[in-house]
Amino acid sequence: MKFMPKRKNPMIIAAASGLLSITLGASNSYAASETAAEPTEAELELNGKTEQYEPEPAKGAIAALTKYDINETKFLKDNGITVGGWTNAGITYNANDPSNGFNGPVTFGDRSSEFQMDQLNLFVQRAVATEGDKWDFGGRFDFMYGTDAIFTQAYGVPAFDVNTAEPKPRSTWDLNINGTSGNRFYGIALPQAYLESYVPIGNGLNVKAGHFYTPIGYETVPAPDNFFYTHAYTMQYGEPFTHTGLLSNYNVDKNWALMGGLTTGSATGGWDGGWNNQLGNWGGLAGVTWTSDDKGTSANVSGTYGATSEQNSSPWALYSIVIKHNITDKTHLVLQHDHGFADNVYNFATQTPNSVNAQWYGINSHLYYDLKDNLAIGMRAEWFRDQNGLRVCSPGRVGAATNGTGYSYAMPGGAAACNAASYYEVTAGLNWKPTKWLNLRPNIRYDWVDGANGAAGTFADGKTAQFLFSNDFNITF
Repeated sequence: MKFMPKRKNPMIIAAASGLLSITLGASNSYAASETAAEPTEAELELNGKTEQYEPEPAKGAIAALTKYDINETKFLKDNGITVGGWTNAGITYNANDPSNGFNGPVTFGDRSSEFQMDQLNLFVQRAVATEGDKWDFGGRFDFMYGTDAIFTQAYGVPAFDVNTAEPKPRSTWDLNINGTSGNRFYGIALPQAYLESYVPIGNGLNVKAGHFYTPIGYETVPAPDNFFYTHAYTMQYGEPFTHTGLLSNYNVDKNWALMGGLTTGSATGGWDGGWNNQLGNWGGLAGVTWTSDDKGTSANVSGTYGATSEQNSSPWALYSIVIKHNITDKTHLVLQHDHGFADNVYNFATQTPNSVNAQWYGINSHLYYDLKDNLAIGMRAEWFRDQNGLRVCSPGRVGAATNGTGYSYAMPGGAAACNAASYYEVTAGLNWKPTKWLNLRPNIRYDWVDGANGAAGTFADGKTAQFLFSNDFNITF
């Protein structure tokens, strides 16, 4: 997550533990992303997040039901502009029946027995050329409303300095668009706003400048691009969601691709930066991807590195390894390992600034099986270790909504508990697309925690484990 909330009963432990995890989820042609125009070759082959398959062109609900497609109008077609969007909504039953209504550290779909409109996302995009000898220019802008907005805003400047725990003025890029206390659960985010260019150098260079989703890791924020309603701890707490800065992609040949960029606007090492704070703190991100000739296997190594903030030059870094393999035409495996570092952070156990070299790391994997063209089953399992209690805070929304005075409008009078512990989750579910524009995603998830005193406070009412039963849907426009 992108915050440093006020701590409540922090527990620091040192324990050795390990888990080999396997995740099953569907990454087939019908389940691939339909949230944007067809991606460039660089986007298809470069980033760990990209699915194994190219998106299958499909009209959204409006075009399918009304027979009118705004993207077929002369102005948009002549200028290569695409507009679209999606909505994601669902409900989760928590077997613990938590008294505070929160599903512990689970963020997306975080409320128990409460219908949530998680994402209403609208976008406008002009995709650039993928090859050729001429310059091309474009860009993209996304607007998101819903309960996921708070987790998608620019949290690169937390409410508390991660090194000293002193209050810190937060970025206002999209944190306060609809006010800080108008609604406990619904908000607005602007997760992407960038210009893009195709530069005819060598095999073609793609360059983005602005605010964009991170290319690091496997799972991503847009709901239609994921198999499961909820997310892995690795994605929720171990990785950035967005960056502000520059990003370039280059295909060396049909097997190798490179990614590199510069980040700014962040007091957490270049993660989730905004536009009006910490602009002097520059960091970097880079990656390399190998893809087999038949596109059935790929390996991506990517990461970030930078000074924590303008006030502290201590390193904040992460590397991520994502391996994908199509075991058969119907069976798809994803393995992921992340390891993050933040030096000289505040020790809440001893209330000592600049005293802990924190680490977080884990393993997760996904395995997908396509039962039919429009039906797939999946399973995910994960071990995630927050070595020093820096990253995982529960409830996640409470920490995200905490300001520099320690007040959280998501739970007035409450605070998020951050525990040094090992977190585990196993999730199983299916994706069913009765039409091209509707995806139903029922799933069941089991979480448990292993830490000091069972890391009491991770789940509501002192529980150290929970069962979640969820059902949600995605509709693309």
